[in-house]
Amino acid sequence: MCPTTKQKHRGSAMDSAAKPSASLPDWITDSKNGGSLRHVDLDTGTNGWASPPGNLFSLRSLNYLTKRQKAPAGDYLLSPLGMDWLKSTTKLDNVLARPDNRVSHALKKAQSQGKSMKSFVFAVNLQVPGKDHYSAVFYFGTEDPIPPGSLLYRFVNGDDAFRNQRFKIVNRIVKGPWIVKKAVGNYAACLLGKALTCNYHRGPNYLEIDVDISSSAIANAILHLALGYVTSVTIDMGFLVEAQTENELPEKLIGAVRVCQMEMSSATVVDALTPQIQPAAARVMGCSKEVGESKKTVKEMNEVMFVWMSLLRWGQLLCGVGNVVSLPATVQLLRFWWVKDTSIKLE
Repeated sequence: MCPTTKQKHRGSAMDSAAKPSASLPDWITDSKNGGSLRHVDLDTGTNGWASPPGNLFSLRSLNYLTKRQKAPAGDYLLSPLGMDWLKSTTKLDNVLARPDNRVSHALKKAQSQGKSMKSFVFAVNLQVPGKDHYSAVFYFGTEDPIPPGSLLYRFVNGDDAFRNQRFKIVNRIVKGPWIVKKAVGNYAACLLGKALTCNYHRGPNYLEIDVDISSSAIANAILHLALGYVTSVTIDMGFLVEAQTENELPEKLIGAVRVCQMEMSSATVVDALTPQIQPAAARVMGCSKEVGESKKTVKEMNEVMFVWMSLLRWGQLLCGVGNVVSLPATVQLLRFWWVKDTSIKLE
């Protein structure tokens, strides 16, 4: 059972891992400002992403193995590079290898000029199943080589078995309706590599983790029944490599993102068959945004909720296969969602 705990620590409203820099490389600036979702204010922004202070997350401290204590996470290991919310007719795998990926394109442009030659990108691609396939892609990066021998270095260069045992997500609800808070609690942590199928793509200067949500029947059922609360939900998601030995402590966030009341119409349509590189002026990956999506159907809202409302719920249901304490409450919630709109049907 993944833990659900109350947060005792509060950080400042300032983006802790995105503090102003005197000279951010152009490829990082372009990446942060060019995604499907815009970079917004941490406290007041909507329909966009921000960088929550690391201290809002409680991770394993130096003495965790002896005293089971956790501590505020502090700064990220990597800098946030932005977020894409993508839509396609097929599942999108290894998006950093696509010729139209804006982050890869920005880095390649810089390297063609002899700049940022040691840069590295870490991406998490949450693949949302349905009639149309969605991907929520979070990017983090660094200008410096990852320190050899560090836990992150071992994760990036390790095998998939090691990665599955260590890839962890921590989440917290910042804002949302009562039913959402009741369902997911205040804080959850989960080893995604154990709960869902994760496919790892190691490129010359990147690691991408594709998280296949359809690999869990339980998660699929919950997500298909969830209704469209997404425009009123703000959640924080942090990614890390779990520390399991004393010399790996304390745990550190690779990076984190706050998704602020996302709109369905923010999805960018990506051509799955004939991807093309966008002009430099284009702000998003792939084709132009779909026309006629201003009016959201219940079905569309249901699909977009696959990730945002239910991510924390995975942590409670999927981390402990033998623990079914939360199932009765879950069934009641599912019934509530189902009768709220009888037009929802599983595909």
